[in-house]
Amino acid sequence: MQTAITNDVKIMVETAWQNERHAGYKQKFAFAYRITIENQGEHTVKLLRRHWHIVDSLDGKSEVEGEGVVGLQPMLEPGEKHQYVSGCILGSNMGKMYGTFLMERQIDGKLFEVKIPEFSLFVPYMNN
Repeated sequence: MQTAITNDVKIMVETAWQNERHAGYKQKFAFAYRITIENQGEHTVKLLRRHWHIVDSLDGKSEVEGEGVVGLQPMLEPGEKHQYVSGCILGSNMGKMYGTFLMERQIDGKLFEVKIPEFSLFVPYMNN
């Protein structure tokens, strides 16, 4: 599990190869990732946007940016966690992702970025 803490917001990432989905994509590799966001600060924060960098060992680098995560803009009180699962399709059997979340501190409207730690995406047999 990859972990990063920025401005009292902890991000934890777990990944999994989606073997059962592989057959549905010709020459593509499906991966899932679970993100846990934990507010370790003293103030309520809201996740506004995400910005992903996706690196595929064959297809190069791409970026994805947009509002919220999986259709939500979660608000986290101090000590609260939000977890979601999403996925990525690569043209090769290995790559990586990293990025940032744009957050807003609710008490004063201050915007700040939270680092999403870099994590690897690879088919398990590549780990041998």
